Amino acid sequence: MDRNEDALAPRAAHRRRPRRLSEVFATLAAEADGPITVGTIRDALGDRSFATLLVFFSSLNLLPLPPGASVLLGIPIVIVAAQMVLGRRTAWLPASLLSKSIPLDRFRTGSARLVPLLQRLERLVRPRYWPFWRRQGDRVIGAIALVLGIAVVLPVPLGNWLPAFASTLVGLALSERDGILFGVAVAVGLTSLAIIVAVVASAGAVLNLLWKTAGMHHWF
Repeated sequence: MDRNEDALAPRAAHRRRPRRLSEVFATLAAEADGPITVGTIRDALGDRSFATLLVFFSSLNLLPLPPGASVLLGIPIVIVAAQMVLGRRTAWLPASLLSKSIPLDRFRTGSARLVPLLQRLERLVRPRYWPFWRRQGDRVIGAIALVLGIAVVLPVPLGNWLPAFASTLVGLALSERDGILFGVAVAVGLTSLAIIVAVVASAGAVLNLLWKTAGMHHWF
């Protein structure tokens, strides 16, 4: 009897393994018969809502989108990350956001692009070298994601993709407690912020030069 229980234990553990994020998105895309609401996605993500919501909203910003779309899609990242900093156990999203829907064909098109990327990343991600206690880690990662979410929202030309990618990596690292991926995510995030600062500083210098030039023409 004991031997049988020992033999069944690995199988039971395997069955209890949470579905990968790519599996969640693929299942939604395959089984849905109408528009996908944000509330439906949140319910499908289950008890790993912080990590998966970060990955979902961040990865949406990796898709080719109309100008200005990242401003809207970055707001949920900020909302989720702020709650992590505050120490909430489950993610809350406003009803107005939960009711927003994505047309099924667009969701399936987006999933067809995102799922292979997530699958490649998931093959590399595994629990290792996680430097935080659970609650402590959630707050630290929430602070990092909050900064990245604000960077995504900023209307900086071509400055949204890299912080969105870093936020996606942060969510994946949190979901699997992967310390190595967390380090990579922080490095990508710092690089993205440095690029944004450089772009803003360059734009400011150009505007200042134009202002001075306009002033000189005014005097002459």
